[in-house]
Amino acid sequence: MGDPKQSRSRIESPLKAWDSKRIERENALLKEFGLRRKQELRRAESILRGLRRQARELGASKDERQQKQLLARVSRLNLMKESGGLDDVLGLSVNDVLSRRLQTIIHRKGIANTLKQSRQLITHGHVVVGNRRIVWPSFLVSKDLEEQIKIKGVEVQKK
Repeated sequence: MGDPKQSRSRIESPLKAWDSKRIERENALLKEFGLRRKQELRRAESILRGLRRQARELGASKDERQQKQLLARVSRLNLMKESGGLDDVLGLSVNDVLSRRLQTIIHRKGIANTLKQSRQLITHGHVVVGNRRIVWPSFLVSKDLEEQIKIKGVEVQKK
């Protein structure tokens, strides 16, 4: 099991550190989604990798109950439609996961003018999702919670 004081990292670094195409692609994603560091991108890739790995394993095992649970989880996060299958989970990209972040949703709803401003609103504690104050821009917003986003007690209108 290992020493609990030295826990293992949940995210993986790339195998080839100086791949120019990967670096350009990552920098474009950082700019597009307003990420602060590449660690946030690696965490989103890790989430996607876990979902895809689970979909591949469940496709081979033919366990219907677990397949339904995975599909329900992915559709609850609004990464795909409810009628989708395991092939749709395998077709997800990092952009799909990054677009479900609280920071991106606040900017897309028009609450903040820029992605950096939406990040600042979140980290300063002005954003309430449901009845909880959320201070993590990387919070993945589910379909149910998307309508419950508020700023300092004011209900946000959809565009």
